[in-house]
Amino acid sequence: MQRKDTWLLPEGISEVLPEQAAHLEKLRRKLLDTFACWGYQLVIPPFVDFLHSLLIGSGHDLELQTFKLTDQLSGEMLGVRADMTPQVARIDAHHLQHEWPTRLCYAGTVLHTLGDPLEKSRSPMQIGAELYGHAGLESDYEVIQLMLEMLAITGLENVHLDLGHVGIYRTLAKRAGLNSQQEGELFDVLQRKAKTELAELLAEFAIDQYYKDIFNALPKLNGGIDVLDKAKTLLSGFDGAEGISTALADLQGIADKLRRDFPTLTISFDLAELRGYHYHTGMVFAAFVPALGKEIARGGRYDNVGKVFGRARAATGFSADLKTLAAMFNVDGDEPAQVVFAPIAEDADLRERIRDLRAQGLTVIQRLPEQQGGAEQLGCNAVLEKLNQRWVVKPLV
Repeated sequence: MQRKDTWLLPEGISEVLPEQAAHLEKLRRKLLDTFACWGYQLVIPPFVDFLHSLLIGSGHDLELQTFKLTDQLSGEMLGVRADMTPQVARIDAHHLQHEWPTRLCYAGTVLHTLGDPLEKSRSPMQIGAELYGHAGLESDYEVIQLMLEMLAITGLENVHLDLGHVGIYRTLAKRAGLNSQQEGELFDVLQRKAKTELAELLAEFAIDQYYKDIFNALPKLNGGIDVLDKAKTLLSGFDGAEGISTALADLQGIADKLRRDFPTLTISFDLAELRGYHYHTGMVFAAFVPALGKEIARGGRYDNVGKVFGRARAATGFSADLKTLAAMFNVDGDEPAQVVFAPIAEDADLRERIRDLRAQGLTVIQRLPEQQGGAEQLGCNAVLEKLNQRWVVKPLV
């Protein structure tokens, strides 16, 4: 007996229907074509992979998000990708093996065991770009520029860019002598911006008061460009300040370039923002828009991610959910595509005309015998009619 609920989908899993799918594909093509114009080559990693390959780099942060299964052929544990970045890093490190910078891009569905806290989606479509083989500020800036270009193509307005650098916290934690448990606890509190809890936690740590004061001050280093000057003053007087000075100089350098090239862009800094802390090694960034209560795109530097694949490479990149972007993508200004309804007939001229129209890129739907519905029901806005012994396209009135 057939169940009545066979049409239901698992929670957080959605289907994309024809109209939305066409909308989504149009944006996907626009973005991938734009990435190609910047020199980013498309790669298509597998949907299922060995689990250990998926859980390197950023994968460690996504272990709970990864569906796991046993390969019936090898007996190995497999995973359904929850993030495509480790797979793209493997392609660069193992398959391409270039000494020069490599630019790669991708777009495909990923699967999460848990839903997004806001949208409850477990099957986002990840789109992104990665630049391997260059450790300088210029490559960080290139991927930020490309991310902003992606958002501009989508039609997003009032974009807000947030910049941070995980190297600052990592250096402070090392110099303060925090053990792994303390570092993890402190990381968690800083992520939640829980200032009272932060002070209570630091009071329990047997570390120098100087570092306690710095950690307590980190959440306050959040705001406009003046945050960098405040950080320079706060962090200038301890052993190891050179690495932090470099991080602050990089942030300043990126900000200067952005203000030059994107004068209307709102930029902020958050030195306690540690997104992807266990994965990123340097600058991190995220884009926000007023219509969404979370980041619309994110990225950063993750050097040496290819080491486990036999070749450590400098790397930086970004990603976004194409479904979220498509929901904000406006195509109202586009002319409606011509969809032609053709009759059914044993006519060689008709068959040739239909082939020609389709070769020109037009959609032609031919009537089937005894079918229900006509041109309007099938979404056609033109019909193919015979006029003076020729098949011509006429607008549907």
